[in-house]
Amino acid sequence: MRPHSPPYATDAVLHLKRADPILGAIIDRVGPYSVARRRDRFQALIRAIIFQQLAGRAAQTIFDRFVAQIGGRKFPTPAQVLAATDDVLRQVGLSRGKMTYVRDLALHVSEGRLNFNRFAKMEDEAIIADLTRVRGVGRWTAEMFLMFNLYRPDVLPVDDLGVRNAVGRLYAMAAAPRAKELREFGERWRPYRTVAAWYLWRSLEAVTPEQADPAQAAARKPRPAMKARKIAQPTAKSTIKPGRPAIKSRLAAKPAVKPARVKSARSSPIKSTVPPYPNGAPTPRPR
Repeated sequence: MRPHSPPYATDAVLHLKRADPILGAIIDRVGPYSVARRRDRFQALIRAIIFQQLAGRAAQTIFDRFVAQIGGRKFPTPAQVLAATDDVLRQVGLSRGKMTYVRDLALHVSEGRLNFNRFAKMEDEAIIADLTRVRGVGRWTAEMFLMFNLYRPDVLPVDDLGVRNAVGRLYAMAAAPRAKELREFGERWRPYRTVAAWYLWRSLEAVTPEQADPAQAAARKPRPAMKARKIAQPTAKSTIKPGRPAIKSRLAAKPAVKPARVKSARSSPIKSTVPPYPNGAPTPRPR
């Protein structure tokens, strides 16, 4: 899909560079603001639903099957989606939940409850409220739709983990800002917060949501595994339990008492009972 620079791109870049020198340095490094053009509203939302919680390549395969088996040579209409049987949707690769979501979207569009023609005259929050009435479409998905389908210039996805991580790193914060903190921090980028978010994604050298998986935040670095504690081997028979550092036996301090004979560590290794994560395995961070 060919990149596209919205009409406000030049003004946005100039404003952001003046308002925020740190972001301005990222803009100089990344280059012009350009996004993929996705004009078809129904197709964009179907794509967003299919890509939820899936890796980009796997999601693209399912999306291609969906188009081929239901729409043939063209993207399927809402009527064709509603007519598709469970077996067909299952063969495409959709889960039961996503089958419900694409049908609910098709039903909203076919019945006129979701009218894309009205969006040009609606405010961003009104569009988000309209879209999130559809099952499977949350606020984040609606925000991506505003940014990369309707080309709204002033959308800041404060719940996006990639944007939050980028801000925390670029501005040397102790931790990534929370949604409320990011909303306040982002006031400096108005009225071009969409463009600021795009450059923040690019600062992480990640694939932006409109390029690959619109259901995932930008790339996050995996947490390195912790090394297991090194456990010292006891030097004499004692009541020392495995997992505690060895201490000298009181008997060994008296020359009149013959030290206890200790077996070689090779012939009788002591197995560590300390797990790799002493405080329990880390809980994966939400996507």
